[in-house]
Amino acid sequence: MHFTSEQRLDDGVLEREFTLGEIPGILWTPASAPSPTPLILLGPPPLGLRTTYPRLVARARQAVADGFAAATIELPGSGDRPRWAAAEQARADLRRAMEAGEPVSDEIIDALVLPLVDKAVPEWQAALDALLSLPGIGGPVGYSGGVISIGIRLAVVEPRIVAAGFFTGSFVPRATFEEARQVTIPLHVLLQWDDEGNDRQAALDLFDAFGSEEKTLHANMGGHTGVPPFAGDDAARFFTRHLRQ
Repeated sequence: MHFTSEQRLDDGVLEREFTLGEIPGILWTPASAPSPTPLILLGPPPLGLRTTYPRLVARARQAVADGFAAATIELPGSGDRPRWAAAEQARADLRRAMEAGEPVSDEIIDALVLPLVDKAVPEWQAALDALLSLPGIGGPVGYSGGVISIGIRLAVVEPRIVAAGFFTGSFVPRATFEEARQVTIPLHVLLQWDDEGNDRQAALDLFDAFGSEEKTLHANMGGHTGVPPFAGDDAARFFTRHLRQ
């Protein structure tokens, strides 16, 4: 891990950009905190870190205010990272179907999401190795937001993640429903009831599929971008309960 820039935000949060091989990322840490500090991995949308930075830094500030370190990495094929032809074709097929008002087929969803999960999860694990080797940062580890299929795979294969917060605003392959049955860690799941781009029944079915003994569904009225401010407070209490025991 190589740090490329550093700045102190106005609330004292230390923000450091880094690269891990070809993968860009950002780490936020408190000005002072007990050591080792628990870590929350912030899953980004597949739109590029520069585009989504305002949302990411707001989530990071909340995490740091609660006594955690927070980190994110650029997803494969996003931001300034190289594109790959199959993913670009899947995105084009998705746009075409949505603009035509047609159902998004399982084939499109699989092509769009499954290769991304296969590429992103090992990168997250490599980032976690590097982050936990830094002075002052330790477990336990939580995962928050981002592409839900990535979070589900991480929750299955990565034992260092002990709690996760998911947002049901992504297309989910059928294979991911089967993976969801293997998830056993505590879950905090957010659903926007009127999300125009999300199949509500599929989101409910996915929640039902999770194998966790502790799983909570927070459903709010409104569309994809209408998440109420108090939803962040609920998620913060969830992570405080499970990461600061």
